[in-house]
Amino acid sequence: MLIPGVSGGSMAMILGVYDELISSLSSFLQHKKASFIFLSIFCAGGLLGVLLFATPVQHLLTRFPLPTLYFFMGAVAGSVPMICRKAKMSRKSWYLSIWAAAGVLCVLLLSGTPVVSGGAAKASPLVLLGLGAVAAVALVLPGISVSYVLLLFGLYNPVIDGIRNFNLPLLLPLGAGLVLGILLVTRLLERAMQRYPQPTYLLILGFLVGSLGEIFPGLPHGWGWIICGVCCAAGFAGVQFLSRFED
Repeated sequence: MLIPGVSGGSMAMILGVYDELISSLSSFLQHKKASFIFLSIFCAGGLLGVLLFATPVQHLLTRFPLPTLYFFMGAVAGSVPMICRKAKMSRKSWYLSIWAAAGVLCVLLLSGTPVVSGGAAKASPLVLLGLGAVAAVALVLPGISVSYVLLLFGLYNPVIDGIRNFNLPLLLPLGAGLVLGILLVTRLLERAMQRYPQPTYLLILGFLVGSLGEIFPGLPHGWGWIICGVCCAAGFAGVQFLSRFED
């Protein structure tokens, strides 16, 4: 989540824990102990990762932006075979790739949507509740940045300021909407994965591929081709290695 354009959902899918994460969120009340343990460890690891890697990642992005982002592009590409296996794709089911194309199109349309001003921050609590529920979709689905969704609603700067100033009239309804949205979306997504695994995973694949446009830093020059190529291959190989443990 420290990398621009890489959502938390994307990394969870790339690292092979997305299914368990969705299941723990959607069935928390049915399996409270197991879900609480998993989510606690997951959140603790996420917090530890932010504390440990915030400075090194910022340093890498500042000093070596192209190799760093090409590494993560390779990581996204490395997750493609894993997602295709989850979707149980075969040569006979190639026509289902239209779902992946739909996912790419959704991300492209979202990224092309003009950003509005901060007027939404002055909306009623009920409207903020609804906007929070919509923003929760970006938290759950890979390839969609919640920061960008908040920007689209004109809420990014107000939320940052609200956190600094402890603006409860803004944060409480928005936070309640996020929690409500996460519970609803994860439940629907888990059912979709169980009943319609191929279209669901391919749609998620489209979201991931579409997010490459946000990560792509441009073409390298000179020796940068070799360095960026090696970094991209390392990212791909790393995810392929991790996917063996998931299988």
